[in-house]
Amino acid sequence: MTADQDPTDARRRTLRERHAEALDLFTARVHAIRPDQWHAPTPCTDWDVRELVNHLAVEQLWVPPLLDGAGIDDVGDAFDGDRLGEDPVAAWDEAAAAAREAFHARGALTRTVELSYGRTAAHAYCAQMIADLVVHAWDLSRAIGADEHPSKALVDFTRHEVEPYAANLASSGLFAQPVQPPPDAGAWEKLLAQLGRRP
Repeated sequence: MTADQDPTDARRRTLRERHAEALDLFTARVHAIRPDQWHAPTPCTDWDVRELVNHLAVEQLWVPPLLDGAGIDDVGDAFDGDRLGEDPVAAWDEAAAAAREAFHARGALTRTVELSYGRTAAHAYCAQMIADLVVHAWDLSRAIGADEHPSKALVDFTRHEVEPYAANLASSGLFAQPVQPPPDAGAWEKLLAQLGRRP
């Protein structure tokens, strides 16, 4: 199925299930952050814990307007800067709930959205968001000492989403160069290594 085709009913169900699970995974990690960990370093060297959570929160805040047909210029700088405020956990919960509601709305996954690189099928956008949540949940887990292993369903989904373009991610400037996985690495560890992370 190409990105511009409507997803099947089964594909829509899978996307909704994996999206909900990925949001729950990241949310659990946010709720596990201790007060003294918000400025701890993460595997994303440009971001500490608060900046990482803010990045993901902003991504969730973009979902409702984009699915409602707004363009990049329409939203402008509305979500720039720190969006976590004085209660970062509550701010994350609110952003996550908004994205969940938007992606799970009737007909949402058959729409088209305008992203920074052009018009994209909403179901492809949702798949990208799932993969991003899963990988950054590992970053947050590593930073705060939480369980780093998502479910097999999320690992399989993320590998399927990322592997077709994994070789080009480093050249995008958004990911580090791939690293050598451990000799006994499983599917999750191999994917992390592809994305420049040391399992």
